[in-house]
Amino acid sequence: MFSARKCSGVFRAITLHHFRSHSVSRAFPNLTFVPACLPPDPVEVEELQRFVSNSKRLFVMTGAGISTESGIPDYRSEGVGLYARTDRRPVQHAEFIRSASARQRYWARNFVGWPQFSSHQPNKAHLVLRDWEKLGKLHWLVTQNVDALHTKAGSQRMTELHGCTHRVFCLACGDRILRSELQEHFETLNPTWKAEAFGVAPDGDVFLTDEQVHNFQVPACRKCGGILKPDVTFFGDTVSQEKVRFVHRRLAESDSMLVAGSSMQVYSGYRFALAAREKKLPIAVLNIGPTRLDHFASLKLNSRCGELLPLIVCT
Repeated sequence: MFSARKCSGVFRAITLHHFRSHSVSRAFPNLTFVPACLPPDPVEVEELQRFVSNSKRLFVMTGAGISTESGIPDYRSEGVGLYARTDRRPVQHAEFIRSASARQRYWARNFVGWPQFSSHQPNKAHLVLRDWEKLGKLHWLVTQNVDALHTKAGSQRMTELHGCTHRVFCLACGDRILRSELQEHFETLNPTWKAEAFGVAPDGDVFLTDEQVHNFQVPACRKCGGILKPDVTFFGDTVSQEKVRFVHRRLAESDSMLVAGSSMQVYSGYRFALAAREKKLPIAVLNIGPTRLDHFASLKLNSRCGELLPLIVCT
């Protein structure tokens, strides 16, 4: 993972061991947050098979739509995404940085949602992409997701574009800990605090009232007393230029691009599709619903990732 370049080797080893020791992959899809769609068209299966067979160094970008079959909702899917179900919006970067009450609200909701969110497992789509990597078909994987499901599946040639909720760092000194370790700190500081969640949101968030979060205690950095933040790019923040340059280099080494489970509405990911178009790379898009790439993609497929990708034979 690219993000591991920022961490010590020990931290990376602990993280991967943590996932592999406690994760058992499931193949059963959870369709609660998956938009309705028709079964894969045999013609489309053949077209994607041809696309993958012709690719030698495939660059893959995944979005929230690849994880909905693992039971994690996305933001934009028609009828089932967060924006369609509620008027709630994710925390903004600037708000989290400047407001202690915003951080208290974020961490209280995250504390309640973490046990369920961290228990989600990879689905068939994650496992297929892992297998393509092992077979040498997939050159590099970039995920916009922060759920660690690709890591749990065993993918290694990967960049977590927006980070990962399973890691936490200090804004002051940069100290890093596992999110599971922080959960223990929360429990110690809030031994009698309880709250019932109202609904679930992406990225481990749940809905709580202001009254529920009022007395929730948030720990500071164990080393310097600084502010703790999940190792993710919040809305309103930007991906580091170092990471962007790294991904562009991996794209330059590739001969085709597959977008799976993303409408590409966020520019941080969309920029790489634009770069692929400039390089005249063939681009295939697998997503339920329209995307920003539909007018220039070589191939657009409107199917579930976990249903269509396992039908493709990697040759």
